[in-house]
Amino acid sequence: MPAPRTVLLTGAAGGLGTLMRELLPAHGYALRLLDMAPVPGEPDAITADLADKEALRAAVRGVDAVLHLAGISLESSFDKILRANIEGTYNLYEAAREEGVRRIVFASSNHAVGFTPRPLSGAGGADGPALIPVTTAHRPDTFYGLSKAFGEDLAQFYWDKHGLETVSVRIGSCFAEPTSVRMLSIWLSPGDAARLFHAALGAEGVGHSVVYGSSANTRLWWDLSSARALGYEPEDDSEQYAARLVAEQGELDPDRPEHALLGGPFVTDPPIWPH
Repeated sequence: MPAPRTVLLTGAAGGLGTLMRELLPAHGYALRLLDMAPVPGEPDAITADLADKEALRAAVRGVDAVLHLAGISLESSFDKILRANIEGTYNLYEAAREEGVRRIVFASSNHAVGFTPRPLSGAGGADGPALIPVTTAHRPDTFYGLSKAFGEDLAQFYWDKHGLETVSVRIGSCFAEPTSVRMLSIWLSPGDAARLFHAALGAEGVGHSVVYGSSANTRLWWDLSSARALGYEPEDDSEQYAARLVAEQGELDPDRPEHALLGGPFVTDPPIWPH
């Protein structure tokens, strides 16, 4: 698939969407922006809800690909998650299918597998802890995580049934810098996020591929080989923040569920914020 030039960016007013508005154009993309809230400084952005099927069809019409970041990004009631993340993602896929768009990059999450135990020191023998593979079965930790598991399955269905390709990116935590000891293992720097999305938008023959989204962290928990197979080359490492965060917060305690499981604070009931 040739590198797309015009990409619909959903969730353009959100935190990650704002970062990608700034960083993706340098990779050669013209962005068409969509969000249910006005996008600051972008008068041509489309303001529409994912429930508006006609607006979605108009938004995807003529684009080369979609980067789907829209939706609720924390735990909420099932009804709200259903409307925004499940029905909204279905509406987007239907609009893309109807308009002949051939590639979607879907913002999945590590919370689709949040009840998976994290690698523990020594678990992998001499080479260190064994990394979590992308073939790990869905073990969502919240309604939010459940919606991301649904999105991955929806993407597989649209590839098998309609030939619409997707790269599902199980994003860790994408911020300017990590804010917790847990985040040292799953941090995705904004620059690496742009590099990963660029690779996912342009790689050939992806079918439906699932990849983990993080930087090349020294304390990495999951296997990045499927992301690297797309051409992703992470450049950042969270370890530069480790000494300060460990001094402030201490090391992770394997006897605490929010430290022992991949989903972190999302596995608690109710979830512990911030994550």
